[in-house]
Amino acid sequence: MQTVVGIRFKEAGKIYYFGPGTLKLDQGDDVIVETVRGVEYGMVVIGPREVEDDKIVSPLKMVKCKATAADRNKVKENKNKEQEAFKICEKKIAAHKLPMKLIEVEYTFDVNKIIFYFTADGRIDFRELVKDLAAVFRTRIELRQIGVRDEAKLIGGIGCCGRPLLLCDVSR
Repeated sequence: MQTVVGIRFKEAGKIYYFGPGTLKLDQGDDVIVETVRGVEYGMVVIGPREVEDDKIVSPLKMVKCKATAADRNKVKENKNKEQEAFKICEKKIAAHKLPMKLIEVEYTFDVNKIIFYFTADGRIDFRELVKDLAAVFRTRIELRQIGVRDEAKLIGGIGCCGRPLLLCDVSR
């Protein structure tokens, strides 16, 4: 058995387990963690609890620290940058005449990578678009194609079950 906290990075996102280490964490605390994608800002949605070892993906990563006011300001700055990046990317998509619809832009907390989420009917060769975006933003660029159900989950709405989409399991 290990003590873990559940952390969510997006409002409708998946919950990931992290070790609290020596930190006193409660549900609702904002934290900084190291993930595969880099340094991320998230919220504790499941307070400290004991979980069996077989339910944990090894190795269990630790929470780096509680978020400070400066961290919260950085997240707000990143949100503003995301809106700017969205407009720039839409212009680049139109310039390349690509049959894709941009859905969302996400900066990692440390601004090490920008992820562009889009929908399209089939496969798209967007290599030139990535080169253009990398030249503009001077950071790592990732374009991720998502399905229309994922788009609905990101945007929000009501599912066929009558519940808000962020609470529904739309992955089926």
